[in-house]
Amino acid sequence: MEESQEAFDRLRLIRSENIGPVTYRQLIRRFGSAARALEAIPDLAARGGGRSPRIADARQIASEIKTIQGLGAGLLFIDDPEYPALLAELGNPPPILLWQGRLELMRQPMVAVVGARNASAAACRFARDLANSLVEAGVSVVSGLAKGIDTAAHQGSLKKATIAVIAGGLDVFYPPENDEIQRRIAEYGLLLAEQPPGTEPRARHFPYRNRIIAGLARGTVVIEAAPRSGSLITARLAAEAGRQVMAVPGSPLDPRSRGCNTLIREGATLIQAADDILEMIRHFDDRAESATLDQELRAERDNAIVREAGRTDIDSSERAPVIDLLSAAPVAVDELVRQSGLAAPSVQLALLELELAGRLTRHAGARVSLLN
Repeated sequence: MEESQEAFDRLRLIRSENIGPVTYRQLIRRFGSAARALEAIPDLAARGGGRSPRIADARQIASEIKTIQGLGAGLLFIDDPEYPALLAELGNPPPILLWQGRLELMRQPMVAVVGARNASAAACRFARDLANSLVEAGVSVVSGLAKGIDTAAHQGSLKKATIAVIAGGLDVFYPPENDEIQRRIAEYGLLLAEQPPGTEPRARHFPYRNRIIAGLARGTVVIEAAPRSGSLITARLAAEAGRQVMAVPGSPLDPRSRGCNTLIREGATLIQAADDILEMIRHFDDRAESATLDQELRAERDNAIVREAGRTDIDSSERAPVIDLLSAAPVAVDELVRQSGLAAPSVQLALLELELAGRLTRHAGARVSLLN
């Protein structure tokens, strides 16, 4: 199969109903190609006790690819050599990234700078200066193009190495007042999106965007954040991924500083200057680790395909114990393997069937639950 056709099929697979990052990777590993995975979906869903999910229309995919090309953008698949190795380490990395701009900026060490939308003038100035100092030191600055701290971080790093991860499509400007800086980032920096072109960002898209920001970076710096803010979600995701979490302290009298002060109290590193950040990430060699991880990912993927080759079905004696152990309460997949006594590939296939049938939900931390 031609590479261009495989790219088409992969995009069609991830745009299909009930296909998330984990399901996508399992289908590719089990069937070896997106085309064979697409053919297998109806039968897998039937065995899971539900209807076949809606497969993305081929004309829709052709239109999306034409739009991407018209934007001067590209597609980056998780097994491409340019796909950032740190992001691939996540439990649910995006199988496909849409990108526009300078892809080489992800070859440098990356640090995320995030914070309050309604940030103070002093905090915005600090974020701009901090980002500028980081890019001068050879670090790419990653943020989410929101108002306030995110925008300030992009402004400070724009001409050298800024990366903006957006919640909607590459051609959608959000917030609208950031349309000019988004255009400039596409020219001087790098724009990344998981959603198709034309997608208006919704509340559900932002946590997915935040995981990309946290996953790309060696560390995340938070500058002003209210409790339960999106910036703290990004910091939590960074911590869960084993990355550095850093925060800039603020006055206890300012509600915008409570989130950062809480992070520091809970163990985040207190940051006062770019040198503090560089000290925290200096022991990592992105390029060396990327090469090693690329080899590990390829070997793991190839081993998974070989291990599961020819195993595209399980019988009721294997499926039933898995279903019996599931409930509306999330449970770790490893626990299902342990309690069922089944081989891990058999449990994963049972879960795959249930998810494609619309009967299973996946949660953070490799946990799953049955839908009511």
